[in-house]
Amino acid sequence: MDRKIRHATRPTWAEVSLSTLRQNFRLLRKHVGSGVSICAVVKADAYGHGATPCAQALEEEGALWLGVTSLDEAIPLRDAGIRARILLMTGFWRGEEEEIVRLQLTPTVWEPGQVKLLEKAAASLGVKHAVHLKIDTGMGRLGVTPEELPRVCAALKSSPHLELEGLSTHLASSEVLDAPSVEEQLTRFSKAERLLHSEGLRPALVHAANTSAMISRSQTWYNMVRPGLALYGYYLPFERAGREVSGSGLRLPVKPVLTWKTRILSLRDVHANQALGYGGTYVTKAPARVAALPVGYADGLNRQISANGRVIVRESYAPILGRISMDLTLVDVTGLNGVSVGDEVILLGSSDGLSVDAREHAQLAKTIPYEILCNISKRVPRRPI
Repeated sequence: MDRKIRHATRPTWAEVSLSTLRQNFRLLRKHVGSGVSICAVVKADAYGHGATPCAQALEEEGALWLGVTSLDEAIPLRDAGIRARILLMTGFWRGEEEEIVRLQLTPTVWEPGQVKLLEKAAASLGVKHAVHLKIDTGMGRLGVTPEELPRVCAALKSSPHLELEGLSTHLASSEVLDAPSVEEQLTRFSKAERLLHSEGLRPALVHAANTSAMISRSQTWYNMVRPGLALYGYYLPFERAGREVSGSGLRLPVKPVLTWKTRILSLRDVHANQALGYGGTYVTKAPARVAALPVGYADGLNRQISANGRVIVRESYAPILGRISMDLTLVDVTGLNGVSVGDEVILLGSSDGLSVDAREHAQLAKTIPYEILCNISKRVPRRPI
């Protein structure tokens, strides 16, 4: 007997506004202008938003390029019928090269060995395949160093089945406006590009800018940019002299795409001097009405916001009480009229002028919005709307 596919009924979910994602993409496209291509980054399951529906919406909106981490992230996109160019931003593992060529994916390379593997795969399939070369200009993670660049150039020149289509690097501190490392990296990048030209290699696409550089440093745009976080409605705060700075030139009116919700599981009235949660770290000072929410750190609700965070219930803020546990979180709903079991609760999102967003969670948890969004676990269904 066939069993029907069962959908999650636990009332904790995330709504992903594809219309807002599209709007953010249009805004970024207008910001950089028609002469700059956009590689819309959908790695890490589109920063926790759901890579396939987000990629489909972006492609429909006109995105010609999508950025992912690996072959494993690219395959579901191709399986879903996505035809846009897909950039593998952190290279590939030995043994993946034939599938990369077959699926028409564009790998980032930085070592002669990678070039040789791809040349062999492209030759065996009888095609010419595009690659992008990454330069390590000072971040110290991936990319060919200036000293090793001539060897990679030689490998590329001896690979007739490969086309060096792109040249890239990654900036370590693009949100720090007075960071001298940025100009140093750009100088090294320009030097690497000149070396390529002297070797007869002229990649058509040159890219270095992430979200922060896109907003603050137009000289880093070249002819392609790689926004990620901004697509989903956020960007890091900008700094100068160790202090956060703002201004009209440092803002983009992108809007959060994801709203995270749950419902009240249980309500109880407690007396004064009642300890709540693990370790009894919160003790009521007066009689209180406490709501239990079916969400916890196993869902990605960061434990560091315990006793400091807040949620939205019935158009009011309700503070988190005590420690967030694996599956449950307690909030104070004292004085909120009509609160009942089943009421909708906003963990991340906005309602009637109230807002709790990933920036707020990041500040409380002493981390970054990227981590807040990416850490929303698979236990939380994403519902594209």
